[in-house]
Amino acid sequence: MSTAPNGLSPYPIVQAPMAGGASCPPLAAAVCEAGGLGFLAGGYKTADGMYQEIKQVRALTRRPFGVNLFLPQTGHVDPAAVEAYRGQLAGEANWYGVSLADDDIIGTCDDGYDAKLAILLEDPVPVVSFTFGCPSGAALTALRQAGTYTVVTVTSVDEARSAQEVGADALCVQGVEAGGHQGTHRDDPQADGTASVGLLALVAQVRESVALPIIAAGGLMRGSQIAALLTAGAVAAQLGTAFLACPESGAHPLHKKALTDPLFVRTELTRAFSGRPARGLVNRFMREHGPYAPAAYPQVHHLTSGLRKAAAAAGDPQGMALWAGQGHRLARRLPAGELMEVLAAELAEAQSTLKAMQMRSAS
Repeated sequence: MSTAPNGLSPYPIVQAPMAGGASCPPLAAAVCEAGGLGFLAGGYKTADGMYQEIKQVRALTRRPFGVNLFLPQTGHVDPAAVEAYRGQLAGEANWYGVSLADDDIIGTCDDGYDAKLAILLEDPVPVVSFTFGCPSGAALTALRQAGTYTVVTVTSVDEARSAQEVGADALCVQGVEAGGHQGTHRDDPQADGTASVGLLALVAQVRESVALPIIAAGGLMRGSQIAALLTAGAVAAQLGTAFLACPESGAHPLHKKALTDPLFVRTELTRAFSGRPARGLVNRFMREHGPYAPAAYPQVHHLTSGLRKAAAAAGDPQGMALWAGQGHRLARRLPAGELMEVLAAELAEAQSTLKAMQMRSAS
């Protein structure tokens, strides 16, 4: 069976770093212990909060694991557009009895990146991945010298080439099917709904353009899908939604239930909750506010944070950000270790079947 990049795990299965609480230490450690590569999400945490979670994972497993960082956002945001959206959300705030975030919080755009990177250089972890941009060559070199394997999330051939040029060790190639945020390096609202590419096509394009190992991500829920991506040229597959329903996941119980609830029949990309395109289950909040949400990340994320928390506290999934990939209806409520065993068995069976077919064709 193929192994993950750099021999970091026995199985070519990576648990996606899902910011917001889902990718917690128990989930990451359980995946690692079962032979996959578990990840912590550094996004939306303080630097110390991230470090405390790293220590928790180390106490639970000795196997390699990864940490994901969000790149600082430097693009121009129209304050008037954010304020207009604040007005759009006034009814939600009244309904849930909360106040929308103030301007000081909304203006925070760097996610504590420098402090988090400093911690990861001082006390290295086996893998660090990056989302929402390409880190500097100096940062990647420093991490490599510290013994850390680096992965940059890309959604196009151009982004893949940029990551290769600055010295990334590997790429996480994310297709449009993926749940949660699209990891584009530049948020271009003019490209909404037109620029995203399906995973199989994108893996083929990147493989022919860049010489780095590829971790494929986007709507993957079964071992047979992993086998298909390995055949297409990836060295591993990254799964997020598949692990959301696990008991070790830190996702809200309403979120876990919604993945297979017939009430939620499809997913869409939306800016409604964060100001950046992200795929989630279509609910009332997305339908009512998505068309009016500006391209303003992380300002909109901070603006809606209190609303999302209030909806969860009220037991109302219609007001929550229910991030999910296109394969969400295939979610299985299994402990992470058992899910890893099932995925590995499905992968082995698919690879065996493919090998038998190749042998028959050659004879």
